[in-house]
Amino acid sequence: MTTPTTTPPSAVSPAAPPSLEEVAGGVYAFVQPPGGWCLNNAGLITGRRGGEGPPVLVDTAATEARARRLREEVERIVPGGPGVVVNTHFHGDHTFGNGQFAPRAVVVAHEGTRADSAEAGHGLCGLWPDVEWGEVPLVLPTLTFRDGLVLHAGGLRVELLHLGPAHTANDVVAWVPERGVLFTGDLVWSGVTPFVLMGSVSGSLRALEEMRALAPRVVVPGHGPVGGPELLDRTGAYLRRLARVAEEGVRDGLTPLETALRAGPGEFAGLLDPERLAANLHRAFAELRGLPPGERIDVAAAFGDMVGYHGGLPDCHA
Repeated sequence: MTTPTTTPPSAVSPAAPPSLEEVAGGVYAFVQPPGGWCLNNAGLITGRRGGEGPPVLVDTAATEARARRLREEVERIVPGGPGVVVNTHFHGDHTFGNGQFAPRAVVVAHEGTRADSAEAGHGLCGLWPDVEWGEVPLVLPTLTFRDGLVLHAGGLRVELLHLGPAHTANDVVAWVPERGVLFTGDLVWSGVTPFVLMGSVSGSLRALEEMRALAPRVVVPGHGPVGGPELLDRTGAYLRRLARVAEEGVRDGLTPLETALRAGPGEFAGLLDPERLAANLHRAFAELRGLPPGERIDVAAAFGDMVGYHGGLPDCHA
């Protein structure tokens, strides 16, 4: 087996313009600073020159302009573009750019992600009507799976693991074991408040344990700077506090918004988008009252509470 060549996580600067930076041999991260609403990360796996299998792109971007920037960066490294695009979940910031790569590339996702993408459509655009979304055609995955799927990119094994419900009902991570690199989608956050409204608090904590068992050396989160296993720890710490705050709110007969306003961000005040606490508490309250992980929830009401917590529409700089 080839000895992995790993670039320290600090080599991917959160202050740099969006570009693909090599984090391990033949494995790249596309980091969009600062990582808030709709400023997601992506990744490219090219493997070794002459190795078996086409390049694999993990996630795309929210707007036409950002997706074009991603495509330019991919083609700088792989002139022909990727042969496969993986969507880790259905949210538009990770999928709206599919059209920049399909139909040449096959779009792959969990079968539930395809169904959720079709149902959600361009609903995300309605939340922030002032964003210049551009032309972002809805391109659904044409290859789906249920439990897991193994791809090969330039001789590197890429394991797609279904770990939801967590951030959504059907989250997938991309694990490159030979390089120790884990693309987590929005199961892990770096410098940004986690968001579990459409998934599960308990499921997210379980998924973190499953990812920790992989022993990744480099963790590419869904939003924010690349890091190492400490990103799993930090995300887990936030979720455990969320669970405690929810228990106190239910005990005291408060609403999710009242609970969020009373608790505040606490030790996580330095994270972007703290208003997500109000929405996360909707999920945490529902789970405490018996709602199964990943079951549907009133997203509009939760988003309204985020607006109330924030004092206006949450900031989106897509």
